[in-house]
Amino acid sequence: MNFSKYRYLLKQLVINDIKIKYRRSILGVIWSVLQPLMMMIVLTMVFASLFKSNIPHFAVYVLTGRIIWDLFSSGTIMAMDSVVSNASLIKKVYIPKYIFPLSKCFSSLVNTAFALIALVIVAIVSGGVKFTPNLFLIPIPLLYTFLFGVGLSFILSAYTVFFRDLKYLYEVLLTAWMYFTPQFFPMSIIPNNLKIVFELNPLYYTLQMFRDVVMYGVTPTLQQHLICASIGIVTLIIGLLVFRRKQDDFILYI
Repeated sequence: MNFSKYRYLLKQLVINDIKIKYRRSILGVIWSVLQPLMMMIVLTMVFASLFKSNIPHFAVYVLTGRIIWDLFSSGTIMAMDSVVSNASLIKKVYIPKYIFPLSKCFSSLVNTAFALIALVIVAIVSGGVKFTPNLFLIPIPLLYTFLFGVGLSFILSAYTVFFRDLKYLYEVLLTAWMYFTPQFFPMSIIPNNLKIVFELNPLYYTLQMFRDVVMYGVTPTLQQHLICASIGIVTLIIGLLVFRRKQDDFILYI
């Protein structure tokens, strides 16, 4: 793929995404910190009475869930239209097409870095984080989530070129997926016969690892690493293969 040759282009696409997102916004990139904070406040107000007794430091619990979910969901949603929306550029000059969905995932990763600032603020205020050396492991579950998101983004962006309605179907699927990801409720309330459904959710494992590191100061086990790394790497490989197979036909449909 000759990735190194197009690093500057990738960087400029990410910077452009950030600029466009906050163009004409008074607070600018500060919204990347305020948005997860406000979402955490809303979810805490709505669900705290139901789950707070079962989940200590509920605000931190919710925010850790949102960070993983937003990293994945925002990246894949933005990536879906990335090839189609850059049709005019693709028709004029040669650019490796994988750059476009990849740039959207990196943009989501940058926003996640800002969201971590919100997590620090909530952790200090609520005291819901154990400040241990294990906090330096935070990038690992984020990386696993990122790899999974990139792999799925390649698949979604490739098929969206041929099936534009896929975007609307994915939005519906994403809504259902959100409720099968334990962002704001404990797994203890899930009946045993339904837990297998949640355990089939790839984000369940990276989210659990992220919470273990942030809230409980627990070092991820080898099994956790193997599961999360396998999910991320396998999805990335499949995504790359699908994208490479379909990309030569993009020019006929964009």
